[in-house]
Amino acid sequence: MIIKSIAETSYSGMYKVAPTEGPAFFIRKEYLPGIDFDAIDVGSEYNEEQTEIFLDAGLTCAVELKAVTYLARAEQSHFGLSRKLREKGYDKTMVEAALTYLEARNYLSDERFARAWLHGRRLNHYEGRTKLLAELASRGIDKETSAAAVEEFFSENDEYEICCKAYERFIKRGKEGEKLIAAMMTAGFSYKLIKEIQDVISPEEKPCP
Repeated sequence: MIIKSIAETSYSGMYKVAPTEGPAFFIRKEYLPGIDFDAIDVGSEYNEEQTEIFLDAGLTCAVELKAVTYLARAEQSHFGLSRKLREKGYDKTMVEAALTYLEARNYLSDERFARAWLHGRRLNHYEGRTKLLAELASRGIDKETSAAAVEEFFSENDEYEICCKAYERFIKRGKEGEKLIAAMMTAGFSYKLIKEIQDVISPEEKPCP
């Protein structure tokens, strides 16, 4: 492969390369192991093995750009975004390289995703700690990150009030007695908190204003 032209794009550190033969593609220094990036210039010539490295870099840039379109819509988790990209047919190794690059520059963050997901979940669900932790785990968020996000969430949202609203919702659905307690525990609330509410509120009363 012989380089016909190379120019930086609007994406910082990403360059568009046009070979003398074949279509143009994008590259990043981070995606070119074994290539002297600073030596790439018009007229630079590369053997077959080096050309493969360039082409892999081009494919990884394509993955990165696709990932950025998802991130522009909403916060994503590493696990969830990786799955979406692989479902699109992108190579696992290239997906991981692109996501690692985006994480290193804080464009992709499991911490931000966890916080955003919890606050979004709050709009239509009334759930306790264990359920929220389990839901985050199912989305690939590690225990430490999940615990910190849930702790922050309940520092901003009254856990007792959320539990009250869940209690009220289950009563409206006809839950009572042991079935009510079981439903509340499945929703992630501790037995202690459930009993605290149950001891002062009868099923006929609305526990929340």
